[in-house]
Amino acid sequence: MLELRQVGAAYGSSHVLFGIDLSICEGEVVTLMGRNGMGKTSTVNSIMGLLPLTQGEIRFAGDRISGLPPHRIARAGLALVPEGRQVFPNLTVEENLIATAANRGGGTSPWTLKAVYDLFPALAPLARRGAGLLSGGEQQMLAVGRALMTNPRLIIFDEATEGLAPKIRAQIWAALQKIRSHGQSVLVIDKNIRMLSRFADRHVILEKGRVVWSGTSGELDADEGISTRFLSA
Repeated sequence: MLELRQVGAAYGSSHVLFGIDLSICEGEVVTLMGRNGMGKTSTVNSIMGLLPLTQGEIRFAGDRISGLPPHRIARAGLALVPEGRQVFPNLTVEENLIATAANRGGGTSPWTLKAVYDLFPALAPLARRGAGLLSGGEQQMLAVGRALMTNPRLIIFDEATEGLAPKIRAQIWAALQKIRSHGQSVLVIDKNIRMLSRFADRHVILEKGRVVWSGTSGELDADEGISTRFLSA
């Protein structure tokens, strides 16, 4: 479904990605792992058209999307839950959810307002509240719900549990499991290696903008040295 072929990218003259190869099949959950500053968010930004490529190409559902503006990439069926949530603070919860709503994946049981409120019951009584007045956890639920309302073919979670209280973090992970159970294709970035190992099919580890390891959850769990070399602080 998604394929990155020898992708390179730079911020001005500062190169941050060097020949990234990454693929995600339909219905598959893949993680992007690595220490801070190793290129995970830059890879996501390159996928979403927010960071121009210096080399390589990105294809989605067989079509080349590298070089397209972000709004066309989103319309193709990709959705991003960005680091830092980035909800629309001057809109209400419900306005945030319906602002970009569409059935881009063409599913027969699309995500609706009711489905999002069922996934995150805490949002329902806040439907008319301004998003800027929500707690961090409520904003994260809203960011996930907003992405789901586009009914994407592939959804990307960039640090969706970062900075949240343990109780809210557990709710987000439970929601991600439900989303996966619907057959959703997912690319996820997070620091919780244990949860990622349970949640995902495959893992890709970056170091200094390069892929240094990839494999299954079983392979990741079987080799403690991988975490020591590439993931520990």
